[in-house]
Amino acid sequence: MYILIVGAGKVGWNLARELVEKENEVIAIESSRRRYEVVEEELEHSIQYGDGTELWVLERAGIERADLVIAVTGDDEDNILICQMAREKYGVERVVARCNNPRNLQHFELLGVKPAISATDLILRLIEHEVPKYGLVHLLDLKEERLEIIEMEVEEGSHADGVQVADLGLPDGSLVISILRDGGGFVPKGDSVVRAGDEVLLVLDIGLEDSVTGRFSGIAPAASADVG
Repeated sequence: MYILIVGAGKVGWNLARELVEKENEVIAIESSRRRYEVVEEELEHSIQYGDGTELWVLERAGIERADLVIAVTGDDEDNILICQMAREKYGVERVVARCNNPRNLQHFELLGVKPAISATDLILRLIEHEVPKYGLVHLLDLKEERLEIIEMEVEEGSHADGVQVADLGLPDGSLVISILRDGGGFVPKGDSVVRAGDEVLLVLDIGLEDSVTGRFSGIAPAASADVG
């Protein structure tokens, strides 16, 4: 692929290096002259100096033929602008934006700039995954497909404790896709028994979370006409 990266800080520089090693054609753009000179010693012709929010800089870098544009500057407004221009003016189908402040994620979404990656948000999810007291963990949200993948720890005495997967009584639109137990994991069958202490991964339609999680946490689930 031909990949255009705007911002050659630590993230942009490392991305460029890895993508070049995977035999992609890469151009990085950096607006700081001092930073450009440092990175240019390694990337050589794969980096250009300039302001990535300016059209002529993007065009000089060949944005018209880019398969992917990645905006990873330290300014969220710049990253939004770059991705918007890439899509709307130059027809780039795939863009990825860095979100420095997780409070700005909603602005990226409202303006149609996605996926937007927040390091803070990713680290928080890892913490939730590693610390059982957090209970529910959102592993993945597929908003366009209206699906999400969550992880729940099965509490002792909950509805799910000691029950076969087929008898969990989950609502339509939800499915157990994996059970993690004793350091390993497996894809369950209908007769697989869920045990207290298991970590259960589920894929479900957005909006079903409340009617699903209570079955694993010991909280009585909300009644649903779709329960099968």
